[in-house]
Amino acid sequence: MPNPNVPEIVNPAPESPVESNESFADILSSFERSHAPKKVPSEEGSGRREATVVAVTADSVIFDIGFKTEGILLLAAFESQREKQPGKPDEPVKPGQKFMVTVKGRNPEGYYDLSLVRVERPKDWTALEKAFNEKLTVEGTVTGVVKGGLSVDVGVRAFMPASRSGVREQAEMEKLVGQEIRCRIIKLDVTEEDLVVDRRVIAEEEEKATRERRYSEVREGDILQGAVRSLADYGAFVDLGGVDALLHVGDISWGRIAKPEDVLSIGQQVEVKVLKISTDGAKRRISVGMKQLLPDPWDAVAAKYKIGERVRGAVSRLAEFGAFVELEPGIDGLIHLSEMSWSRKRVRIAGDVLKLGEVVEAVILGVNAAERRISLGLKQALGDPWAEVTKRFPVGSVVEGPVVSLTNFGAFVQLTEGIEGMVHVGDIVSEKKAAIKHPQDVLKAGQSVKAQVLEIDTAKRRVRLGMKQMLPTSLDEYMLERKEGEVVTGRIMDVSSGVAQVELGEGVHGTWKTSGQPERQQEKAEGQASGAKADLSSLSDMLKARWKGSSGGGAPKAEAVQAGQIRSFRIAKLDTANKKIELESA
Repeated sequence: MPNPNVPEIVNPAPESPVESNESFADILSSFERSHAPKKVPSEEGSGRREATVVAVTADSVIFDIGFKTEGILLLAAFESQREKQPGKPDEPVKPGQKFMVTVKGRNPEGYYDLSLVRVERPKDWTALEKAFNEKLTVEGTVTGVVKGGLSVDVGVRAFMPASRSGVREQAEMEKLVGQEIRCRIIKLDVTEEDLVVDRRVIAEEEEKATRERRYSEVREGDILQGAVRSLADYGAFVDLGGVDALLHVGDISWGRIAKPEDVLSIGQQVEVKVLKISTDGAKRRISVGMKQLLPDPWDAVAAKYKIGERVRGAVSRLAEFGAFVELEPGIDGLIHLSEMSWSRKRVRIAGDVLKLGEVVEAVILGVNAAERRISLGLKQALGDPWAEVTKRFPVGSVVEGPVVSLTNFGAFVQLTEGIEGMVHVGDIVSEKKAAIKHPQDVLKAGQSVKAQVLEIDTAKRRVRLGMKQMLPTSLDEYMLERKEGEVVTGRIMDVSSGVAQVELGEGVHGTWKTSGQPERQQEKAEGQASGAKADLSSLSDMLKARWKGSSGGGAPKAEAVQAGQIRSFRIAKLDTANKKIELESA
């Protein structure tokens, strides 16, 4: 048996630490045959050793530990637990007494810092069997790295598999050499002197106990310090001193965060508030938040944002019903699809108008701080095109634009962004042409057309257009074929207040001032006019018969002016712009 004051330091085997099916006795025997005895290690390399008291001061005990320099231990360490050998428990510490100690290092004064061995180590196989049967915790010293694990001194030599050491890397196993550890016997064969211990199970039980205790201490609403243990797309796990809590990405900041790693890092110390503690079977979950420790920006929304004001922000999210704009960290406003364009045609997808990250200007339409909602309008910031529609497109003016849609009753033509005019199916082609059943018979979407503005209703946001009004009419053709001063023939259709309406042809009318001409009573004139209208189809024949061979002279001046008369007139004025013909007696 080697000298207990000289711990054996074993060089690590070249193989990786793995579980071994060999008994520890076989492994140890093979190990001792292949390694020569080692020299006594340096002072700092010692670990556990027997020390002799050389002096006792008011608060410390000085030990001879076999080094050139003494070791020191606070006297208070003996009050909580006294070594049971070699003196009595109640006796004060005296010079000459011997204790088992562990060398921890040097203090600033140059002494070696010591600690008492607190767990009594079994001294025989009977004690080991009791510890094994009752699953007691024993203390041992790691003496070296061997094939498949570690060699541990627990009063006798024991083997600890690498997988039960509580560490994973070879370098970490080597650091255990010389350290005092707490472990449990998981295999005991007295005959073969085969003893296997487990350090990992002790750490797991202690960790579980710490976790249970910590769970019982944490309360909802507590403000705690923790360390970020890991990061995920949905949040971060924070170690609250033995238990993990989930910090959801939405609870990190009032502002929008794409990834937790943008603002947090592993190991970072954070202050959090416990939001919820829940139990799902055997699992317990703690949810924490960081933003809850900061002022809620929505508390100041009502005073800060007013309806009608213009605001700027970046598009933070696109949804089926609209786009969210970040006005400040934690404050988003919604632009609904219906508030994106003045166009009659509804915007189907927000992405057709806006892009993520795009900075836009909008007008505040509504504020509801209680429900955390701000309604924004994009089209309002661009200006209402209907405000000056009557100036830009006055009635009678000619406009041109593409056909944007077709319906059963007409076609819609875009005049400008946000303004469309409607051409009724009856105003597409002239009456001279065959009637159409559907606008698509002559028009198609995207086709550019010219039309005349017939009517504007700003209250209902409607513009009525006509295309047939752009085609030459009977009046247009008549006026092109005539000139002022030319003598023409026409039928008097109506006489009122000294002015007669004269029909010069189908769809062609002129006005004649009857000043100085005798007139019959209006009732009689209206009756004759009614009869005359029934015989309009023979107007041309009547004119030819009446005026055949005539040099263009009119009816006898003595004849009273009445509806139905056919007379000769001289064209006094052709007003092509206003489509008016003024006549005078020929």
